[in-house]
Amino acid sequence: MRPLWADRAGFPLSHRFHPILSSAVDEICGTLARVIAYILALALLGILGLSFWNELPRQEASEPARAGWAVAGRSHLAYAISHVDTDVKSATYQIVRHPQGGRKDTFRWASPGDTPAAELEIYRLGAEADATADPRADLAARMPSAGASNMETAGVIDSKFGSFALVRPVGAKEGVKEGVKDGPGACLGFLKRIDDPALQISGWSCQGSSTPVQRAAVACLLNRLTLLASGNDPRLAEFFARAELRRGSCANPSLSADSVDWVTRADSPRLRGAL
Repeated sequence: MRPLWADRAGFPLSHRFHPILSSAVDEICGTLARVIAYILALALLGILGLSFWNELPRQEASEPARAGWAVAGRSHLAYAISHVDTDVKSATYQIVRHPQGGRKDTFRWASPGDTPAAELEIYRLGAEADATADPRADLAARMPSAGASNMETAGVIDSKFGSFALVRPVGAKEGVKEGVKDGPGACLGFLKRIDDPALQISGWSCQGSSTPVQRAAVACLLNRLTLLASGNDPRLAEFFARAELRRGSCANPSLSADSVDWVTRADSPRLRGAL
């Protein structure tokens, strides 16, 4: 009979201990993998919580700014004015946005000495727009010679975008002689609201020695307004494309003022021929 130790010696150590060692190694590897996964999950949750915590004060601080209009310095230019014939030396382009979707692109021109000369605003209406508000009140507040005073109609003017209503401060006198500046509050405002696309074009001009010249200058300014980018709005692109087909000429603003003013002016119209 063979001794017990001889039977055990007949098997290699690898055969006698391999199943136990393999099981232990597998168990250790599995445990380490679970521990690492738990640690990574906890680290990820900690990073997310810290990031959310850091963002809370910024959101609270930015809430008041989102309550109204804010300058959009990084927005791309959407419009351009080509070949403006003015005697001003400075021009600015400003874009402001509203959290509810509105956008205003504003051109401003100033004469030497920073005297306001003209302004053109293209307002793409958003949910913030009040359908019951009178747009003439906002226009009056923007006009340097009108302030918050009441406005009165001053006829209409034709452009590639259609007819624009003209307004001026109540009591402003109309200059009728060349070289004679109009009376106090002589700046001429213009306004038009379009339903499709939801758009409002308005502004004012203080350039010109008489109202007829101002009207011609306003019509020429509107005809030279072009679209650079529609902002993925096909209706806006189509509106400007159709307007370009009706674009008029600005070769001689002073002559055009005399030729069209007898039709467009609402007060004291000039008639052709003698009565």
